[in-house]
Amino acid sequence: MAREQESTYFQLTRHELLSWQLAMSKKPSFFNRTTKKVQKKINKIIPEKVHVVITKAIKEITRTVLFGAGFTTLSRKEQQSLEEIENGVKERINFYSSSAAVEGAATGFGGILLSLADFPLWLTLKMKMLFEIAARYGYDTKDYKERVYILHIFQLTFSSQERRNEVYDLMEDWQKTSEQLPNDLHEFDWRTFQLEYRDYIDLAKLLQLIPGVGAIAGALVNHKLTNKLGKTAMNAYRMRRVEFKDKKLLIG
Repeated sequence: MAREQESTYFQLTRHELLSWQLAMSKKPSFFNRTTKKVQKKINKIIPEKVHVVITKAIKEITRTVLFGAGFTTLSRKEQQSLEEIENGVKERINFYSSSAAVEGAATGFGGILLSLADFPLWLTLKMKMLFEIAARYGYDTKDYKERVYILHIFQLTFSSQERRNEVYDLMEDWQKTSEQLPNDLHEFDWRTFQLEYRDYIDLAKLLQLIPGVGAIAGALVNHKLTNKLGKTAMNAYRMRRVEFKDKKLLIG
């Protein structure tokens, strides 16, 4: 009976993974391309000095969070069935999505000044969630390359469809990609990382600055996007598991 339940769960999960893979690899729609062109024009209007400052700030905040001492204590879980692993993963996604909602509501209620604090606080919650998910799937986050994989999951979630295609191609054959990674995280493309992230969430997060609705907007946006990040992470790690390998669909 347990074996039958596992088989049923596996088939459902496999279907979810295949649907997700198709979504990640589909070509940008006309709307996607048009939106991206508008965003590029807006970014060209912004002075280069501003881009440099923002890129540096996001790079340093992300690196601090990614290599924070608090994250290095996570240990991989003992061998479990796929269903047991993912029950735990889903519980953590719900926990962090709810925590992000509370944080978004609090900073949104405080207006512009407190909303500025939302970025590092929310980023910390999202990264901590990704570290826990990685550990539950059995990956050692003390490994530099696993932390870079986490950055790729982040990009996959918060990027345009065009960029998503590029990142997905790198993750699909992660073994090959990881072998070509630079040893210094400074060489990571932080400029593209920050531009894609800002373009993706700017409109939604602007509502958080509006008096009266900021708290509600902050809670809803943080919950929805944190949940989306968690689901992306689940499929990104499923893609690397042996039982999901299919040469017609997966390379690595």
